[in-house]
Amino acid sequence: MTEEFKKGDRVEWETSNGKTVGEIKKKLTQPTDIKSHHVAASEENPQYLVESEKTGKEAAHKPASLEKSEES
Repeated sequence: MTEEFKKGDRVEWETSNGKTVGEIKKKLTQPTDIKSHHVAASEENPQYLVESEKTGKEAAHKPASLEKSEES
């Protein structure tokens, strides 16, 4: 089962440059556009808007690609 996250949770995910840490900004449950990228989120297939601590940029991620961060 995929983990549920809430606003403010610190999470990490893999990028081409290694592991990145960020903060959950909100759960996306409807299709939306972030900059020029279309996010096909729905109630059945939610995604999370995450802000990277390193770059400050926001991006949508599927729950399966995220895990709670162990870093403090």
